Amino acid sequence: MNDLPALAPTLRAPRLLVVDDQPVNIQAIYQAFNADHQVLMATSGEQALKAAVAAQPDLILLDVVMPGMDGHEVCRRLKANAATCDIPVIFVTAHSDESAETHGLALGAVDFISKPINPAIVRARVKTHLTLKAQADLLRQWVYVDGLTGVRNRRAFDEQLGTEWRRAVRDGTELSVVLLDVDFFKRYNDHYGHQAGDACLRAVAERLRVAVRRPGDLVVRYGGEEFACLLPDTPLQGALAFARELGAGIEALALAHAESTVSEFVTVSLGVCTAAVHGAGSAEALLRAADAQLYEAKAAGRNTSRGIKLPAKPD
Repeated sequence: MNDLPALAPTLRAPRLLVVDDQPVNIQAIYQAFNADHQVLMATSGEQALKAAVAAQPDLILLDVVMPGMDGHEVCRRLKANAATCDIPVIFVTAHSDESAETHGLALGAVDFISKPINPAIVRARVKTHLTLKAQADLLRQWVYVDGLTGVRNRRAFDEQLGTEWRRAVRDGTELSVVLLDVDFFKRYNDHYGHQAGDACLRAVAERLRVAVRRPGDLVVRYGGEEFACLLPDTPLQGALAFARELGAGIEALALAHAESTVSEFVTVSLGVCTAAVHGAGSAEALLRAADAQLYEAKAAGRNTSRGIKLPAKPD
């Protein structure tokens, strides 16, 4: 079994956004790419900005000289928006002014193509930058992946917790966190060896990954033998039920644990906390309370769960 998950193959054709106020120029690029690319079109800067956010193209071919908002301003706004800043932009222009090209590159463009276009050259350059973007996207993805188990890592959890806390504040919804720890994992490693310990963690992570069914839920390896689940819009009762399901599911894997005093198989202890977010408290307080509940579960004998709901307002 590989330590890192394999990259899923790209099933759809690359998506290009062509921005030009002259339909004849759009048509020329469309003819060069429509056979094996999805080609989207915009005839103004305003249309381009909206299309880039909505369609998330893989690359933008952008005219420099357009009435109203020119290509330079479009590029500046694309790079200033977190939703579009990673989309590569190639300027397509009839001008060969060195200062304009320097300015465009300073704004974040990756290349310049001269009009009238040479289809073979345009295709070659687009292919190069699509390959570079795919590689960059993969690197960004690996930043948030735990190398041993293939689930997300602590960095992903910390960032998503902040995002979901702000969303819960805005929407007035409940946010739940589940922390879980493999019981007597040091004993497991000492008895079976570290390779078996790694295999155990991968099996636990896979069980958690399968159990997390909603797109907005998140499971991560929090550190060592500890995992965490982030459950947006989930009340305490639902989070506790989910935690009990996790505990039962992991024990049902029937991973032998001869050194455990609570079961013949690998088990976990779980701590749950829910916050009714109304602008009070903090994501850090939610996490600390979940950790305290995990400690309570261990103190209660392990292979169990404990949960608490934070008050809507601090005392």
